[in-house]
Amino acid sequence: MPMLNILTYPDKFLGQPAKPVKNIDGTTQKIIEDMSFTMYNSKGVGLAAIQVGFDKSLILYDVSQCEEKRSLQILINPRIIESNGRIISEKEGCLSVPDLRADVKRAESILVEAFDREGKPMRIDAEGYLAIVLQHEIDHLNGILFIDHISALKRELYKRRIKKQLRK
Repeated sequence: MPMLNILTYPDKFLGQPAKPVKNIDGTTQKIIEDMSFTMYNSKGVGLAAIQVGFDKSLILYDVSQCEEKRSLQILINPRIIESNGRIISEKEGCLSVPDLRADVKRAESILVEAFDREGKPMRIDAEGYLAIVLQHEIDHLNGILFIDHISALKRELYKRRIKKQLRK
């Protein structure tokens, strides 16, 4: 299985909204397989298709934290239809924003509607860590990075550091 290239900030592709998946075909299943291989090998807990250059509303995640008990979840065309409460996601990070961790305000609990990889409609009532992961990945589908949620000062410092690295 090929390891997909994870796009990193400031790649402009990350800032655009993903298009809905119209039909779940063999191509979609192949993308899911390649994305899961990439996510696990990058030590991520979630990955949005936009992060690997696919302009589709598709995310996958696994919050099991344990290789023996992997539990890969796939959400196609996910959307948050309800959110409640506020929580600080401490030291949130992202495969597309390497070398930065920051506290991010998120909803404490959310209700998500999506389709599974067979196209069956589903709902997920999530709270805590799962709610944070889902909000983070669904943000990607809307062209939002977690650095868009942090203070302007922290964001500017990160942007400067990346621009400096890119010049070298």
